[in-house]
Amino acid sequence: MIFLVFFESKSNRVKGIAFHPKRPWILASLHNGCIQLWDYRMGTLLERFDEHDGPVRGIAFHPTQPLFVTGGDDYKIKVWNYKTRKCLFTLNGHLDYVRTVFFHHEYPWILSASDDQTIRIWNWQSRNCIAILTGHNHYVMCAQFHPKDDLVVSASLDTYVRVWDISGLRKKNAAPSSMTFEDTLHRSSATQADIFGSTDAVVKFVVEGHDRGVNWATFHPTLPLFVSAGDDRQIKLWRMNETKAWEVDTCRGHFNNVSAALFHPRQELIISDAEDKTIRVWDMSKRTLVQTFRREHDRFWVLTAHPELNLFAAGHDNGLIVFKLERERPAYAVHQTHLFYIKDKYLRVYDFTDGSDSTLLSVRKIGSQFIQPRSLSYNPAERAIILITPSDGGTYDLLHLPKDTSGEPREAAGDGKRGSGSSAIFIARNRFAVLDKTRQQIEIKDLTNIVTKSIKPPATQRQTIAEINTPPVKYVVWSSDQGQVALLSKHTITIANKTLEQSCLIHETIRIKSGAWDDAGIFIYSTLNHIKYALPQGDNGIIRTLDQPIYLTKVKGKNVHCLDRDGKTRVISIDPTEYRFKLSLIQRNHDEVLQIIRTSNLVGQSIIAYLQKKGYPEVALHFVRDDKTRFDLALECGNIEVALETAKKMDREDCWNKLGNEALRQGNHQIVEMAYQRIKNYDSLSFLYLATGNVEKLKKMLKIAELRNDNMSRFHNSLFLGDVEERVRLLKEVGQLPLAYLTAQSHGLIEEAESILAASGLTPEDITDLPTNGQLLKPPIPIIRQQDSNWPLLTVSRSFFDSAFLNTENNPLAATLAFPDSADGEIGGDWGDDDINFGEEGRKIVNEQRTDGEGLEDGSGWELDTDLDGQIDTQIAEDLAKGSHEFVPPTPGTNESELWAHNSPLAADHVAAGSFETAMQILNRQVGAVNFAPLKSYFLKTFQATRTYLYTNVSIPSLVYHVRRNLEETETRRALPILVHKLQTILSTQLQDAYKTTTAGKFQDATLQFRSILHAILLVVVSKKSEIDEVNQLIEVCREYIIGLSMEQVRRKLSLENPESTKRSLELAAYFTHCQLQPAHLQLSLRSAMSLSNRAKNCLTASTFARRLLELAPPPQVATQARQIQSVCDKTPRDEIPLDYDQYNPFVVCAISYKPIYRGSASVECPYCHASYLPEHQGTLCSVDDVDPLRA
Repeated sequence: MIFLVFFESKSNRVKGIAFHPKRPWILASLHNGCIQLWDYRMGTLLERFDEHDGPVRGIAFHPTQPLFVTGGDDYKIKVWNYKTRKCLFTLNGHLDYVRTVFFHHEYPWILSASDDQTIRIWNWQSRNCIAILTGHNHYVMCAQFHPKDDLVVSASLDTYVRVWDISGLRKKNAAPSSMTFEDTLHRSSATQADIFGSTDAVVKFVVEGHDRGVNWATFHPTLPLFVSAGDDRQIKLWRMNETKAWEVDTCRGHFNNVSAALFHPRQELIISDAEDKTIRVWDMSKRTLVQTFRREHDRFWVLTAHPELNLFAAGHDNGLIVFKLERERPAYAVHQTHLFYIKDKYLRVYDFTDGSDSTLLSVRKIGSQFIQPRSLSYNPAERAIILITPSDGGTYDLLHLPKDTSGEPREAAGDGKRGSGSSAIFIARNRFAVLDKTRQQIEIKDLTNIVTKSIKPPATQRQTIAEINTPPVKYVVWSSDQGQVALLSKHTITIANKTLEQSCLIHETIRIKSGAWDDAGIFIYSTLNHIKYALPQGDNGIIRTLDQPIYLTKVKGKNVHCLDRDGKTRVISIDPTEYRFKLSLIQRNHDEVLQIIRTSNLVGQSIIAYLQKKGYPEVALHFVRDDKTRFDLALECGNIEVALETAKKMDREDCWNKLGNEALRQGNHQIVEMAYQRIKNYDSLSFLYLATGNVEKLKKMLKIAELRNDNMSRFHNSLFLGDVEERVRLLKEVGQLPLAYLTAQSHGLIEEAESILAASGLTPEDITDLPTNGQLLKPPIPIIRQQDSNWPLLTVSRSFFDSAFLNTENNPLAATLAFPDSADGEIGGDWGDDDINFGEEGRKIVNEQRTDGEGLEDGSGWELDTDLDGQIDTQIAEDLAKGSHEFVPPTPGTNESELWAHNSPLAADHVAAGSFETAMQILNRQVGAVNFAPLKSYFLKTFQATRTYLYTNVSIPSLVYHVRRNLEETETRRALPILVHKLQTILSTQLQDAYKTTTAGKFQDATLQFRSILHAILLVVVSKKSEIDEVNQLIEVCREYIIGLSMEQVRRKLSLENPESTKRSLELAAYFTHCQLQPAHLQLSLRSAMSLSNRAKNCLTASTFARRLLELAPPPQVATQARQIQSVCDKTPRDEIPLDYDQYNPFVVCAISYKPIYRGSASVECPYCHASYLPEHQGTLCSVDDVDPLRA
């Protein structure tokens, strides 16, 4: 028998423990009054409950409701809801320590045993005591319900064990039914109760046999037995029937008081623990000691068993342990379509093809009665197996399987083919290898169990075929073709080929249990709570969640064959679509990828992110229906048609900007024009028309600039058009007469130049400094005007998937991705005059400023369906269809900022990456932040501090360099930004400055400094447990100072002439002394409160402050003043002004109303700084950090 510690905690002495019936939780009640809720599977502390005063000895989960009950030395029984994490109510009635509490399996009852010598049954729904069981004349140490019958067993220090019949109580509290007249008379006469309680529960048996007090008693789950354990170091087994109970036998072996004993729920065993620091296991049928497990320094106090799983827990002086007495992994071996496995000491075979299961052999006589075989090896040639059992240091048995499997399975005959060894496996048709750990050698034996060869590793005389470095390996799983192998460790999986060349290493946070290879070469493995997959290059993911661990035996198609912990064969259905899809992508099996896309509903953000990461945005595009994501993916893969379609739906300025840039990169100036028109980017439109030689639209842009009163735009457009008259007229309108004269004179407009001089009162003789080497500003006349057709488009490489989706007529996805034929008519349909808001007045101005013969035709202007035909040149389209030989630029790499946001889940790194939105979402999830206005400066500072800029040539943008904090890291998946806000800097600089400001009495400035520290902490990155503790402590310091200094500022604004103001001022000064400040500042607050109370004749309070001040060892001068005030105030120890202040009752101060919230009172708190508030402030913004809303 083995003792496997599944989980262990370190804490104060554990007096009570309880397993949750379904979840992997265990409750521990401690001697210091604390209650802990642990997840024993993950090894984490989930919650703490502190409401009992003194040790908590009894604890139990409800079997179905989200409740648990506790009983302690404060005489109270408390019922808790673990979902709301609150105590629902308290049951009062016991007059001494409560030892144990248990829920009834069916009725709403709680059973409690107490040192007041009584046992009480409570109805937790009505919250009343419904029965008091009296009869013991000493402390009742334990009382438990029978798991099925209406019985209760109790153990007491009076050396007796009592069995009680509570059937009358059940009938009384059962659902009402029709009663006869005799039942009514009996019910009326039965209501007469004795002085201790009702007579509905009566003693059925009183058994004696222990020489000293009895600490524990419990029933067998199915048999008419119960067991007791006492201070006489004995464990007694009792049997009962309807009329009597008697002692069966006694188990002796403990050397000190036995704390608890219970029946093994699945085997004929009794388990006990005692103050002699041991846990012992007894054979129930032989009453002999089977195994002893000892701890060096810890006495055991309590023991319990899981109601459904093979788990036990024991509480000791320094915590608790969760353990198992046997390995639950069944021994099995797979050969082709058959599974050989051990269940209930029988060798069975399961056929994967038809699901048949038959028994081959009985192995009950092999190994120990309570130890199952650990592993199994099968030899198909000789129809033989090797069973390895861990008993006696490890033994193996060589067994031949019967040819005839009909009838009862026969007992296995070892025929002397047994030996010692920790492991054994067949290596040939007539050879097997045995590992002998004691002698550190491998022995090769034949089927007669004779050694033919011995090898002592390392075999120096032989050549090493292959070698690999891995964490300690527990199991090895080969693929069916022996081409790949998976090496399973506790938390890692190493996948390698047959020459042990590693292909990937996968880490898991929880234990890996088993694995099997799929037909496609994908490794499927199970953890404690998931079935997962691992691809050969290292990608892994979750297939489905498990309620209980399983052991995979074979994976075939959509079915996973496995064994559970009871040794039963199971078939679990899975969906292999995701990992088959990823494998096909890796292997570039495009036909398989298309088939999966067309026939399965493969959706989700994870698959989209995976496709983007692996460089398949064109495939991801077919899964996305969100317009924003679809637009970004279309731009990434250069699909301008889909990008245009989604931009029309969203109609956002940033989208049109991005679309215009991408279309310009590809040379599609028609879509560029449309994008600029949608966002009214007039300057870019003018330059585009200049580049394409579209003079007509340049003239229209000039008219629009006039209507907009945009003189710079008018000047640019007239310059682009070569319209000198317009430039001269514009310069005259804006008062630039010298420039107007020079423009007219340079371009030969002599009459216009003379009129400008005349208007200025000058003559040509007055102008003497005209430049002589001037040149005309005349744009070249466009030779080829391409306003009706695009430039030669940049060839965007189309993948196999683009052509497959767009060209397949029967493909349902093709319709949503194809660019519609009517798109050309839709591009500019809404860009008429109304879009630019000309109005009737604007049209009038245009008509007035036209010259003769300049009238606009109907339907012209900004009607894009006449200006743009949207058709690509036929020859260009044919060239593209044949496969252009033009240059195709490489796909740009991932931006460093995107890497930072992708690599880190921390808000600080997302801020540094510029992803403010995700950073705010992270802060909202972590600390509940909703008001980010105070954090704006910190966001911008962090963003700017992580980049350096290198200036380049004029008209070229600066080069941006991203500063990393892990410069030596070459893997882009681990790239992270430099830390801007460092914990040590905050502690050494900002905190010390805030302390100095507080000492100087600048309370308003100090408050801002402490709040600034709280804001900066949100963007601090720490990696050590000690740093986390420092951050939490720093948050507490800032909270206390902000509340205290804010109260002091309010107090100083109060007038002492008003009695109410004087009272309030005294209260605020008193509350300030209870803030957790540094000793120097606490002395200052106590001095201020002492002086104020002394002046107000509140001598009792002043004396208290003086005494607290003297306890802090102040300077001699201050100490002398405090002693003087104390001596004067002690003569008249009373307060003239009564205050809402109780120094002996612990309290916190509401950070808005500055009123005390005493312990046990209702309150709400800030999820970040944990400042407390009165309930009426729930939902308002925290006044301390100004970031989070208040929550209950």
